[in-house]
Amino acid sequence: MTGVFEYWPNRITALRFVGALGLFFVLAQWGEPRADMPPAEYALAMDVAFWLFLAVALSDILDGWLARRGKHITAFGRIADPFVDKVLVLGAMVYLTVLPWSRHLFPAWVVVVILAREFLVTGIRGYVESLGREFPADWFGKIKMLVQCWAVGIPLGLEAFEFSTLAEERWEFVAHGCVIATVATSVGSGFTYVLKARKLLASPNP
Repeated sequence: MTGVFEYWPNRITALRFVGALGLFFVLAQWGEPRADMPPAEYALAMDVAFWLFLAVALSDILDGWLARRGKHITAFGRIADPFVDKVLVLGAMVYLTVLPWSRHLFPAWVVVVILAREFLVTGIRGYVESLGREFPADWFGKIKMLVQCWAVGIPLGLEAFEFSTLAEERWEFVAHGCVIATVATSVGSGFTYVLKARKLLASPNP
């Protein structure tokens, strides 16, 4: 195989995108229990949604490791990998804001704040790189992604698996904390990108 999918990291990135679309399809078709839906069918759909999200999220580590190990860091990977991350997390968040079993954990304003941060950083990165300067992701952005995955994964897990009342209350408490942390890290990482861009633009072009 030649071209953009010659290397495994790019293939995995493409498969991750397909997996994200599969997750959205499951949530759209079976994400809300209906009177005409057998309980076993709904339970299976929620299991699939949870494991699919987990697989797509964790495979980001694999394709990054393979790209660095084989020195197969390509233009496609630099663009597609963060794109898939954003599609997965933000798409799942949109569903969690409207589904009846998760919207109490994920208010819509949270997604608005995160989207605003993504638009801002994307605009800043595009402008800085148009000037011929590099503007890579920093460690704060990676922490943000990790916290977002927890914030999405816990509500999916709560719906997919049976918990005791006490355990469910504790996990919901953790979920609320992760959502708050998601907002904090999104705003914080956006602020660091603004400061970094300001510093880069103020310095003379090498």
